Amino acid sequence: MNSIRIRLFLWLTLALAVTSVFIGLITYQLAWDGYNRLRDFTLEQVAYTVLQHEVDPSPTADQSGQYLSQVWHTDGRLHFSTRPPIDLPLQTIGHHQLEWAGEEWHVVTVAEGDRIVQVANTVANRGRMFEQVRLWIWVPLLLLIMMLGALMSGAVGEALGPLDALRRQIQARDPAQLQPLPREEHPVEIAPLVDSINELLVRLDHLLSKQRSFVADAAHEMRTPLTAIQLQAQVMAASHATADRETALTALRAGVERASHLVEQLLQLARYDVESIHAPVLRACVPAELARQMVIDYQPLADKHGIDLGLGQCDTVSVPADAAGLRILLGNLLDNALRYAGRGRRVDVEVRDGTTAVSLWVIDNGPGIPAAAREQVFERFRRLASADFPGSGLGLAIVREIVDLHHGAIALSETPGGGLSVRVDLPHA
Repeated sequence: MNSIRIRLFLWLTLALAVTSVFIGLITYQLAWDGYNRLRDFTLEQVAYTVLQHEVDPSPTADQSGQYLSQVWHTDGRLHFSTRPPIDLPLQTIGHHQLEWAGEEWHVVTVAEGDRIVQVANTVANRGRMFEQVRLWIWVPLLLLIMMLGALMSGAVGEALGPLDALRRQIQARDPAQLQPLPREEHPVEIAPLVDSINELLVRLDHLLSKQRSFVADAAHEMRTPLTAIQLQAQVMAASHATADRETALTALRAGVERASHLVEQLLQLARYDVESIHAPVLRACVPAELARQMVIDYQPLADKHGIDLGLGQCDTVSVPADAAGLRILLGNLLDNALRYAGRGRRVDVEVRDGTTAVSLWVIDNGPGIPAAAREQVFERFRRLASADFPGSGLGLAIVREIVDLHHGAIALSETPGGGLSVRVDLPHA
């Protein structure tokens, strides 16, 4: 189960278990060492007790005690042993640990006058004695692990409480209410998450606002050409004269063309509205190659309108860009220029390399756009009142969307001698 709560609890439990085992082993070792020191001290006390009393060999001497007590003469003769079958050799004065007869022994040797007393016992005997207290070393540790585990479970739940609160806040939100979440109500650890969610909410609100506006405007703009198509179709159906039918058919074709152009631009605008909420994928692109191809593609349309379409200065340089977006951008600029420049005019496309950006120019010597209206033409569905040619008012709005996605700039200016010059700057990086 992919749960932060469970993973955090398991990792904490594992850390607690490993730490507890490590501490338990250290505690056990320290207790064992302390027990050995205590038993060595006991051996020493037994040795001094034997030394202070006269002891004679006796047939009833203890043969199975946990201690082996020996009394030696200073000349090396054994005077007395509590366990005669075990002839543990005499050691020098002090504490010793040695292997004898397949067992490990702890030995204490003391001397006074002409007597030497040696007391010993085996490690195995000590182990059997230590088993009686070994359990009481581990029981408190196990109880500690259980208590800490319960406390950690509660602590994990309490620590993840703000995430649950954030989840409830998001679930309680109405889709129409995309206001940012209150940042100060949450701990600093999840503040970056709240900031990211707020940024997403802002982008979604922006996108939804654009979509609502787009749907309303598109419905309004589509009504006119569709109504015209319907009327022309009715005229054709009601006309019996060939001339009237030809006139209606010509008008019908023009209406279909306008509707088709409007639908195409609406789809382009919808696409870039969606892409505006995230950065596009930019790859190396050569605008000069695109400009040459677009001039070739739009040559038939230029011939239809009686316009001289040409390619001017064309610097071959690469910039990071969305090639499909640049094609739509240049296509809209050329479409506008060829529609509004007027018969007998000239339209030139240029690509100029600058210090920080590559400039894409579309220059015509047509009627141009008044300076006061140059910013307004970038608004959606905005058409100049003086325009004699039909259009949707979306071309430059789409161009600006694409320019913004490329972090570029667009500017309209008057062509020397009259006309309109459109300049699009695409940054090198």
